[in-house]
Amino acid sequence: MNAPFAPMRTTVRLADLRDPDERAGIERFVAAHPQGTPFHLPAWLKAVEQGTGNRALALVAERGGTLSGYLPLNEIHSPIFGRLLASTGFAVDGGLLMADDGEAAELLAATERLAASHSCPTIELRGGPVSDDREGWALRTQSHCGFVTALAADDEAQLTAIPRKQRAEVRKSLANDFQIEVGTSPEDRAAHYAVYAQSVRNLGTPVFPRALFEAVLDGFGDQADILTVRHHGQPVASVLSLYWRGAVMPYWGGGTWDARRLRANDRMYYELMLHARRRGCERFDFGRSKTESGAYHFKRNWGFTPEPLSYAVWTAPGSEARDADPTSAKHKLQIALWQKLPLPVANRLGPWIARGLG
Repeated sequence: MNAPFAPMRTTVRLADLRDPDERAGIERFVAAHPQGTPFHLPAWLKAVEQGTGNRALALVAERGGTLSGYLPLNEIHSPIFGRLLASTGFAVDGGLLMADDGEAAELLAATERLAASHSCPTIELRGGPVSDDREGWALRTQSHCGFVTALAADDEAQLTAIPRKQRAEVRKSLANDFQIEVGTSPEDRAAHYAVYAQSVRNLGTPVFPRALFEAVLDGFGDQADILTVRHHGQPVASVLSLYWRGAVMPYWGGGTWDARRLRANDRMYYELMLHARRRGCERFDFGRSKTESGAYHFKRNWGFTPEPLSYAVWTAPGSEARDADPTSAKHKLQIALWQKLPLPVANRLGPWIARGLG
């Protein structure tokens, strides 16, 4: 009589991100997974750790010696907003990745134990399969939307693909005397940070540490760059983008006070579309925006259709839900005060606060 079949057992462990073979295995898993993103890569985890001091962690599930699940994490510390395990830190994606036959339950249970052992009362997963009936977890399916569209075949077609009102703004920007620069040189990096820091201060948001941008650019090599719009030699708009699976992903971008009058942001995104197509990209991934926010409507004006994103949040029993949402009523006064800070003061204090936002 044959012995009964014994199903293979799933084991979950912390990955050793210092081991090049371990990193290579994770990279292959992410590259092959249909929901894989650059924010799942060890390069992103390590860039966040290096640039903000928030520890990089990764859980892997294995079955029969084969990777069946993966969850990248950053351990976020903030004296203002509390402690958090984020998948992944400073990203719009990076949640659970499971193989076709993988079960998420054991990975989620291991993540909850990891959070408890690291004194993190909150876990936030930006994507991935999480059941809405799992105890302690809450799903958010309406808080943020993503925006992706196909790039056109040539420059003129790209312009005509933009809806009429927004196309008129782009046409006006084309009449301005701008210089467009693309690269990752020290000059490109300095121009981007100067513009981005002013942009987020004007929005009432602390600026991220410059070291984060440096680490991402260094970690992603030719899969990241900066496009800057200059007017009379001065940078007025700039965006740091990632490139992934035929998509350009403008990630950290902004403009100075003059950018709106000059329509420099309109020119920046149009030029990025052209630049990305010349690099061989087929899609423009405008990233996420909070539903019904100004950025949400700005992207809709460009002809992008919002697609709701699914996030999952776990709060430890007896703990208060974490609130680091810059649009919440709780932070309205702080935002108004921050907008009035002199830029040198905001740039000095901002990175210390922002590294804890996650």
